[in-house]
Amino acid sequence: MAQTRLDRFFKISERGSTPGREVRGGVVTFVTMAYIVVLNPLILGSYSAADAGAHKDLFGNILPAAQVAAVTALVAGAMTILFGLVANYPFALAAGLGVNSLVAVTIAPQMSWPAAMGLVVVNGLVVLLLVVTGVRTMVFNAVPASLKAAIAVGIGLFICLIGLVGAGFVRRVPDAANTTVPVGLGIDGSIASWPTAVFVFGLVLTGILVARGVKGAILIGVLASTVVSIALEALVDAGPSMGTDPKGWNLGYPAVPDQVFRLPDLSLVGQFNFDAWFQVPAITAALLVFTLVLTDFFDTIGSMTGLGKEGGLIDSDGKLPRVGKALFVDGAAAVAGGAASASSNTVYVESASGIAEGARTGLANVVTGLLFLAAMFFTPLYEVVPVEAAAPALVVVGALMIRQITEIDFTDFSIALPAFLTIVVMPFTYSIANGIGAGFVSYVLLRTATGKARQVHPLLWVISAAFVVYFALGPIRALF
Repeated sequence: MAQTRLDRFFKISERGSTPGREVRGGVVTFVTMAYIVVLNPLILGSYSAADAGAHKDLFGNILPAAQVAAVTALVAGAMTILFGLVANYPFALAAGLGVNSLVAVTIAPQMSWPAAMGLVVVNGLVVLLLVVTGVRTMVFNAVPASLKAAIAVGIGLFICLIGLVGAGFVRRVPDAANTTVPVGLGIDGSIASWPTAVFVFGLVLTGILVARGVKGAILIGVLASTVVSIALEALVDAGPSMGTDPKGWNLGYPAVPDQVFRLPDLSLVGQFNFDAWFQVPAITAALLVFTLVLTDFFDTIGSMTGLGKEGGLIDSDGKLPRVGKALFVDGAAAVAGGAASASSNTVYVESASGIAEGARTGLANVVTGLLFLAAMFFTPLYEVVPVEAAAPALVVVGALMIRQITEIDFTDFSIALPAFLTIVVMPFTYSIANGIGAGFVSYVLLRTATGKARQVHPLLWVISAAFVVYFALGPIRALF
């Protein structure tokens, strides 16, 4: 009876899934996302104000890394579960990469940390207003089918690049300023580190398992790579990278931790205010909020579009059912992230790894969310999984998502170029929003120039104008 209620609530059978697939998909999504509990503290937090690379606000204050880790896991867990229960989709949420860097590098140095997080809260409230008024849903539905397919393909390439870079398979060339080649293979053009070799092993193993149709292929690949990492580290002692050793483990260290349990420090919860409007000129604060809103807005729309198409959740009209509920929870996650000093939380494209394992409902989100909440207490245990062991999953999922390129009509260049720009700008600029902006602006211009202006949804004109402002923010800031 209990299982029947579960099935009815999440519509598991209706979507062609099973509780087992949902649980497995939820675990895989968590494993591929768990790095954020380690990475977000490195971006927002610092271990000591005396550190040379400490991220300080205008007044020299820092966010303690351990506290950032705790609130990162808390908000990700709570909002992922809420999304699963309300929207019933397997789209997990966590602190948005890109937004957290913007907060740490651009916003906080101009004001106090609480004021910076206050701007994140304002961003979330604006997004919620757009959801309540129906604007965000209208924009989601106004995107033409060709660009929706391009967004999914672009996200596939983007998460593939995240995996390749995270594993050290693709790296910045050290003397990039003196060469036309900005990135290269491994170290000096070869796979010269044990961690990257583990990534290659995991990619080959996972690829074989997926090709053979093995159930749980991605999860098996991640777990097997982790075991190999632990055994290998015991033999070769590669050590952690710490940002200085290119041959070390990038994030996560595959060794038995000194402790498994750690009580979380949640004292950052509620540490925000709206003093930004008094600490910087009003026009500066407004432009910062505009940047946050546009990034949050279209990162989410892009992620949901790509994930929805990959999971077969888009209906015959090209729309995601109950998208309003999904967008509302995502907006609430932005508010919650700012209120807890974890930065804006948003839907993660890594959820595609769980979808590839068969997840189709919010039950997978409940599993992922519970694991994030557990991570607050078992952070040392989750840090054992190195990013090199999880990265193969992202590359495999990228290969699965690129299949949707067949839905784009490349015979019409007024569609082909915007779709192409959407696809390539995402990974090349490390931003979903940038890719969507390039695609939208070029789509409006080309359709208009070829006499097809009537086929452009009126909202796309407004969005394209907003993106033109977004792309010109540097000169605009300088002007004011």
